[in-house]
Amino acid sequence: MIISASYRTDIPAFYGAWFLTRLREGYCRIVNPYGGPAWTVPLTPSDVDGFVFWTRNIEPFVDILDNLGSQYPFVVQYTITGYPRALEASVAGTERAIGLVRALSRDHGVRSVVWRYDPIVSSSLTPPEWHLANFSALASALEGAVDEVVVSWAHVYRKTARNMDAAARSGFTWDDPTDERKRALLTRLAEIAMGHRMTLSLCGQPTLLLEGLSEARCIDAIRLSDVAGHPIQATAKPHRPCACARSRDIGAYESCPHGCVYCYAVANRTAAKRAFTAHDPTHPFLIPPARG
Repeated sequence: MIISASYRTDIPAFYGAWFLTRLREGYCRIVNPYGGPAWTVPLTPSDVDGFVFWTRNIEPFVDILDNLGSQYPFVVQYTITGYPRALEASVAGTERAIGLVRALSRDHGVRSVVWRYDPIVSSSLTPPEWHLANFSALASALEGAVDEVVVSWAHVYRKTARNMDAAARSGFTWDDPTDERKRALLTRLAEIAMGHRMTLSLCGQPTLLLEGLSEARCIDAIRLSDVAGHPIQATAKPHRPCACARSRDIGAYESCPHGCVYCYAVANRTAAKRAFTAHDPTHPFLIPPARG
């Protein structure tokens, strides 16, 4: 089984102690986000084929990764967008994040880390020309450290729109562009990525695929196999319309305090900060379910 940790929250940035405890115990418990009974997920070497970590700040997790690599292959999906603070209030600084990605690549290999420029947010603070200049600068800084950059346009769910509207009261506007405008920017981003020896892949938005842009496999058994040095077998079972392999995510929604207003995993930042503050790193659940 491939373990995702986690597209629901940033475990490397905020919950490393819990992750280590669960590895030692050999299991964790997770809330079923669709309702129904909670799940127990085994985390022993015989049960786990590899880990995919999702983060905006790997620094608190570096020592864990250094020790983890001897037992489990892993890939880090590392988000660096460089957006204004009005959109992402408390993520790690861009230069620091670039340095951490380069260190990951140096210590664990290029195949062990994927850059995510994700999601692409259309706003008066981040118009298309801004994205082109910003993406180009980031790609230049990361050239040679990664071989793939994953992108997607922001999914404007109801809670996302509510949070974006609240943030926009500080003095900016935002919109959800037409598919034609989205494809036009993706075409130019793909050209920039290619110029910096990276492939551009698109996560979970197959209707926007075009020449020069591949479908992302964020849970990628092929990449994990390259890291492991042996084949990792996994059936295709995406959680969105995408090419991902089967995995089990061990995170929890409403628990990431980064404060990104476009985040699909947090409806209420105050509640997420409260969950983080109340978190018990010895508990089998990352965030225990509320008792009725």
